[in-house]
Amino acid sequence: MGLRNSHPKLYPGDILEFPGNSYFSHFGVYYGERDGVPYVAHLTIRDSDTKLLLFGRAINAAVKLDPLDVVGKKYRVRNYLDDKHPPRDFYVLIKPEIDEIMTKPITFDILFNNSEHQATMLRYGVKKSEQIEKVYSKIVPTWKDLFEKKKI
Repeated sequence: MGLRNSHPKLYPGDILEFPGNSYFSHFGVYYGERDGVPYVAHLTIRDSDTKLLLFGRAINAAVKLDPLDVVGKKYRVRNYLDDKHPPRDFYVLIKPEIDEIMTKPITFDILFNNSEHQATMLRYGVKKSEQIEKVYSKIVPTWKDLFEKKKI
């Protein structure tokens, strides 16, 4: 289950997880090969000068198609909702959506529209972010507690 460099065979529409810092991974959807180069569609914050994520939001985000190696050398396939939601057809639904969404500006939002939300939305038509739910389950009880004690 760990991240290693022996990569599995990829199929267009697979969700790939790239390890990030200790809290968040980056996610993308495998797009297939162009001229023998594997590509990944992923939600990314375009401007490197957008250092400040105001409350975890960045207005200037976009879904981009980048070579797999550029997005990350280490990754694993994470089609973790396959048992709950049937994956949508790549060529009929996912690819045209990726091609269209790349032309539009998107607001990145760590809680509601991060790269994992975008990847699950493309593959399943359902927005989900397990990593946010995990963080939330830790933060929310603390906030609730403080709120009830009128500390915040």
